[in-house]
Amino acid sequence: MYSFMGGGLFCAWVGTILLVVATATDHWMQYRLSGSFAHQGLWRYCLGNKCYLQTESIAYWNATRAFMILSSLCATSGIIVGILAFAQQPTFTRLSRPFSAGIMFFASTFFVLLALAIYTGVTVSFLGRRFGDWRFSWSYILGWVALLMTFFAGIFYMCAYRMHECRRLSTPR
Repeated sequence: MYSFMGGGLFCAWVGTILLVVATATDHWMQYRLSGSFAHQGLWRYCLGNKCYLQTESIAYWNATRAFMILSSLCATSGIIVGILAFAQQPTFTRLSRPFSAGIMFFASTFFVLLALAIYTGVTVSFLGRRFGDWRFSWSYILGWVALLMTFFAGIFYMCAYRMHECRRLSTPR
């Protein structure tokens, strides 16, 4: 059980760090505009060597930002519950800490999936036509890697929960 929780905690730490870096950086998309390279993220866009805040309130940016922040918060709370799961002192008999941590990591995975799906859909359909020479960049890719890491953290914690439940049910009372 502890090895699953350790693996889950490792995946969770890496996934949460990647989520925060992906959300905060401004390299989600790169494109060529008027002969110079430009890149943009969720908060800023850069033309040449100058960066500007994205002051426009466009719905897909706001939705992507909100879901990325929610995903980071779920992953952080999952880490806290996951660390508490090592204590093995159940405060609630009906609610298992490894199970709760796994649910938090699956919620984080769901939110980052929503954020990336929204961003991908709008970028490919709208911005892809506007800028001829464009590509997704490393911040966007970090988001997808974070999705995988939080998903596997949830899997590990659910396996730890199942092992704990099997042991609890097999011990005589």
